[in-house]
Amino acid sequence: MDHHHTSYPAGGGALGVVLPVLALLVCAGGYPLLVLRARRRNPVRAWSPWRTAAFCAGVVLLAVALLPPVAPFAHRDFRGHMVQHLLIGMYAPLALVLGAPVTLVLRAVSAPRARRLTTVLHSAPARLLSRPPVAVLLSAGSLPVLYFTPLYDTVMAHPAGHWLAHAHFLLSGCLFAHAVAGPDPAPARPGVPARLVWLGCAIAVHAVAAQLMYGGFGVAVHAPVSEVRGGAEIMYYGGDIAELLLAAALVATWRPGRRPLARPRPNRRPFPRSVSLRPRTRPSG
Repeated sequence: MDHHHTSYPAGGGALGVVLPVLALLVCAGGYPLLVLRARRRNPVRAWSPWRTAAFCAGVVLLAVALLPPVAPFAHRDFRGHMVQHLLIGMYAPLALVLGAPVTLVLRAVSAPRARRLTTVLHSAPARLLSRPPVAVLLSAGSLPVLYFTPLYDTVMAHPAGHWLAHAHFLLSGCLFAHAVAGPDPAPARPGVPARLVWLGCAIAVHAVAAQLMYGGFGVAVHAPVSEVRGGAEIMYYGGDIAELLLAAALVATWRPGRRPLARPRPNRRPFPRSVSLRPRTRPSG
């Protein structure tokens, strides 16, 4: 951890603002159009407004992270970068995933296209990526590689690297949120107790990385000590809140299996003593 300040490029100038705005507009407009198309295809099955609200909230969080004033602050201050990291990599992915975009697409497209998409979702690569251990490795596991090696300064020194880091945060965050608490179908997803364990592993990695960063142990970020410690605090407390929200979303989807009811035993009462099964015979004589 160095005491000098390193300023990074502003992410491509005007294109750094225009391109995110266009991408966010496409997402914000495409989701409601898919909802309308799904309603036309099947008017009986209504789409949950809470799903729409969650997805729109995710788009808003991405806009806050990628546009002024947060984006310029992130380019000149490590604390701003950490705020951007949390918004893009943890908060926005959770909201986007809770919008169930894959399920919406399956309802909106034609049956042949839905079958092709389902085939892709059941393929070996998709099943591998949807496993919580892989998602934890790609999301939380990338923190030590980024902040405790020269990779952070190398990536942030170029606008293309900056956007690649954003893409990694967003995709790995969506993958992790989907693997842990996503409402979309995931054939290889384990049960809720196993997912809680993997969520606990991610929480532990975030906490340890933030504490090491705050103490300056092995951190390789070229920024003033105050900025690095402030970024570590934002990572620690902001990450805890995001992971608590993810845990709440996971528990909300938990439907413990009920034990089957015991079948009633047949009534096997003995015959009354007064009833005889022997045939009656007339007395002789």
